[in-house]
Amino acid sequence: MIQLLKKQMIWDGAGLTDAASYAGSVSPERTMTYAVLSAHNTSGDMKSLRLRFDAMASHDITYVGIIQSARASGLTEFPLPYVLTNCHNSLCAVGGTINEDDHVFGLSAAKKYGGIYVPANLAVIHSYMREMFAAPGKMLLGSDSHTRYGALGAMSVGEGGPELVKQLLRRTYDIAYPRVIAVELRGKVRRGVGPQDVALALIGATFKNGFVKNAVLEFVGEGISALPVEFRNGIDVMTTESACLSSIWMTDDKVRDYLALYGREGEYKRQAPEAGAAYDGAVVIDLDKVEPMIALPFHPSNVYKLADVIARPEEILGEAEREGCRLLGLPEGSFRLTDKIKDGKVIVSQGVIAGCAGGTYDNIAVAANILRGRSCGNGAFNLTVYPGSQPANIALVRSGAAAALMESGAVLKPCFCGPCFGAGDVPCNNGFSVRHTTRNFERREGSKPAEGQIASVALMDARSIAATAANGGVLTSALGMDYDEKIVPFAYDGAAYASRVYNGWGAPDKSAELVYGPNITDIPAIEELGDNLALKICSVIDDPVTTTDELIPSGETSSYRSNPLRLAEFALSRKDPAYVGRAKEVRDGSREDIAAAIKASGVKGSFSVGSAIFAVKPGDGSAREQAASCQRFLGGAANIAREYATKRYRSNLVNWGMLPFLNEGATFEIGDILVVEGVRRLLESGAEEFPALLFRGGKSTPVTLKTGALTDTERQIVADGCLINYYKRG
Repeated sequence: MIQLLKKQMIWDGAGLTDAASYAGSVSPERTMTYAVLSAHNTSGDMKSLRLRFDAMASHDITYVGIIQSARASGLTEFPLPYVLTNCHNSLCAVGGTINEDDHVFGLSAAKKYGGIYVPANLAVIHSYMREMFAAPGKMLLGSDSHTRYGALGAMSVGEGGPELVKQLLRRTYDIAYPRVIAVELRGKVRRGVGPQDVALALIGATFKNGFVKNAVLEFVGEGISALPVEFRNGIDVMTTESACLSSIWMTDDKVRDYLALYGREGEYKRQAPEAGAAYDGAVVIDLDKVEPMIALPFHPSNVYKLADVIARPEEILGEAEREGCRLLGLPEGSFRLTDKIKDGKVIVSQGVIAGCAGGTYDNIAVAANILRGRSCGNGAFNLTVYPGSQPANIALVRSGAAAALMESGAVLKPCFCGPCFGAGDVPCNNGFSVRHTTRNFERREGSKPAEGQIASVALMDARSIAATAANGGVLTSALGMDYDEKIVPFAYDGAAYASRVYNGWGAPDKSAELVYGPNITDIPAIEELGDNLALKICSVIDDPVTTTDELIPSGETSSYRSNPLRLAEFALSRKDPAYVGRAKEVRDGSREDIAAAIKASGVKGSFSVGSAIFAVKPGDGSAREQAASCQRFLGGAANIAREYATKRYRSNLVNWGMLPFLNEGATFEIGDILVVEGVRRLLESGAEEFPALLFRGGKSTPVTLKTGALTDTERQIVADGCLINYYKRG
């Protein structure tokens, strides 16, 4: 089904071939990736890229902080199209008025600085950007990790808010030229197989081994031509879960026709690698061999063939159950999956088709065909469907697909991302939900194990979710199921956008006032780095991977992202509830033990004193900057890790002035104190190794902390204390 080729591969004009057997000239400059990056690079050096993007997008749990940071750093107007969508806190269901207060602030900012404002429930961020902005050769930046529009030929990156601040201040996105991995699609998918199935197969083959981590995935091959564009979009958006940096696809007449539907045919251009394009490796996917897949709790890479789970539920669910208990830190049997097995069948309590991955017109229309004339049943199982945009919603109504879904017992809801991060359709305690959404991390669906609430999510394609619904909640594969694959062609009607979207791009009104609600507060002042550094370890996480959801939970906490100090109270709250108290003690309370360690070290001069966390591999998942900034506001000065799960989390640490330390072999315990002599001098001199003394129980041990490569700008940001200070310093 999938092959990983860990060697240089060459595009010969029709397919991939081994570099050793290719007779012509080869070059990485012949890839689509090189062409797009070179067109957006301002450095003059393709090894060290300084990129400017064509447009940006944020949603209502990120744009307030971004605009506040940019405003504090000298923002006068948006220098590029900046789309502010309202698809995360759009239900306005938590925290009183504060969600809608953020929306009012967003509209006022769009007016003042010249932005584009998409009101609540009108469109999911990525649906809107696909429809209105993505096109071949463009580069788009978003403050959401699933910023992926590669199937439309656009190279897109999801990053933390500070990287968007840089663009708003006419600075650049600075990275080394990335590895480029070809993804060759061959053959044609079978009936019952959808984009989520292909995506999960890809994630399952690449995430755990890090094969495509921080690389660009370049999709090529004859298999692309048979895939509808929305099918491609469904694969592409999930590439985030492989830990790649970005993605880009070959384009064809189907992409041109897609853009033409939205009145943008003039933005189309054919895009393909040139013969002789050289890749750092390749993934080969035989589409005709892909089966319906399922990602069991608690990660999109925990992938199995759906048929295997249905055939051997005790074995596979039993293993997932044991691993789940370990991840949740609970006694075996506290988290249950095998109790979902009744008479040899797996019983599901909930189905959800939603958001940027599942909520496309095509997915929902096919699900409607599967359910047409059938019933979801009147038992515990329920199915909810969230279209990605109002134009998709209008088309579903006019085609009859919406009626077919509602007649089957499914419930149609607004254009909303909530089920993806625990702000909508939280399952019941011990519930088991199957979802065509993007993630199924532990606790992300909204349950609270510390309070005795434990639920779980498995990722599946809309087709098999609809088949499961048609079977009354019995886990069912759509492969081989009898249904009509043909759907009424999508017809775009932009009336909803014309009626409600505020487009102020290019026309800022500098006299307009920003409208603040009581929850919107300024970013706290942050001190610059001292000559030396003392760190106290306030949390130790030994899990193989730590997600940003664990560092700062989503769900109801998202309502407080406009209030930095209040949000910081939730840091690690579901992973290490005592962390906030420990960090505050370092920041505000007694420091006798730290003072004793400094004295014992013999180091003289000024000291920065802060807390730190150790995690094996932190930062998987969301781009949310708050995973780092909340630590910073609590007095955090560093993370220590074996490696960082994503570039974007490491960037968030740097942009908030925290040292992204690495250590290969030392063990760390809560309460350990590290003294780093001459930290500022070493940082500013370009050093990558920082000798330190680790104090524990009155004894000291030398350890070496490393940062890996940092740019001169990144070093100065950390020295200044954070990105805002860096810009104020000028």
